[in-house]
Amino acid sequence: MKIRAIVNLRAGLAAHRALDAMAAGRPSWPAIEVRLTEGPAHAIALAREAVEDEAALVLAAGGDGTVNEVAIALIGTGVPLGIVPVGSGNGLARALGLPLRPDRALAALETGIPRRMDVGRINGKPFLNVAGVGFDAFVGWAFHKVGCRGGRRGIFTYVQMSLRLLSLYQARPVTLELGGERFCSRPFVLAFANGPQYGAGAVLNPGAKLNDGRVELVIYEDGPFLETLLLAPRLFLGGIERSRRYRRLLVDRATLTAPQPVEHHRDGEPEPEAARLEVEVVPKALRIVVPRATAEDPAGPFLPG
Repeated sequence: MKIRAIVNLRAGLAAHRALDAMAAGRPSWPAIEVRLTEGPAHAIALAREAVEDEAALVLAAGGDGTVNEVAIALIGTGVPLGIVPVGSGNGLARALGLPLRPDRALAALETGIPRRMDVGRINGKPFLNVAGVGFDAFVGWAFHKVGCRGGRRGIFTYVQMSLRLLSLYQARPVTLELGGERFCSRPFVLAFANGPQYGAGAVLNPGAKLNDGRVELVIYEDGPFLETLLLAPRLFLGGIERSRRYRRLLVDRATLTAPQPVEHHRDGEPEPEAARLEVEVVPKALRIVVPRATAEDPAGPFLPG
């Protein structure tokens, strides 16, 4: 059984630990072939090579962006993806119930079960977990620039940056079309969420299912600064859906337009500004390996079947 691992060492110390765990091998995976990424989009090329080489499983060791790139090459091929979470947020990996220690994640994947999950597309580009516009995209761009300058990344840097930028952010108006419905909004955050959380335990879409053929459109309307600041604990402690400014709709297709181009993101990775965003869902387009307990949990992120 050929196992190919694609590792992003820029993810930090945890990525090096993942390399060590892979080198040690697993009982049923005596040899894991490792490829290291060298820059943006390189993981896509490496994953395509793995498919051409008839790998039975492709592991992505990195953050949500690395996982997204590997998945791009695997969508529609039938080759399953396994996530070794070593990034800052690890939103999809957390939703799947994967351990955050690389050795334990590998053990869970070794005995895991492949399931099919939906894939979203925003302006034709895939996202697995969350895409959208608003404050999170605004912070994502700033976080990306820190990384490009060689600065320190990680969840603590992200939180500090978010608090610093909160008072500077100005929400922009957008118009949404969902089937026959059309409405305007000035969102603080607008997310097309396939999974339940951003990452790091911040849950914006509780109860989400990854194979229901739809995504949730989650809107948190802009409002007073203090009320917005008090939102953060609810993301981690629960109850955000009870906020008066929270709204959630199930969609399989949507169009967002804005008077001026707005920043947006895919799985946390910043995308250029755009005045029109078209979102659709491709049902069960990706095979992904999940821990056995997650696959068999009726309250978990997958519907039966």
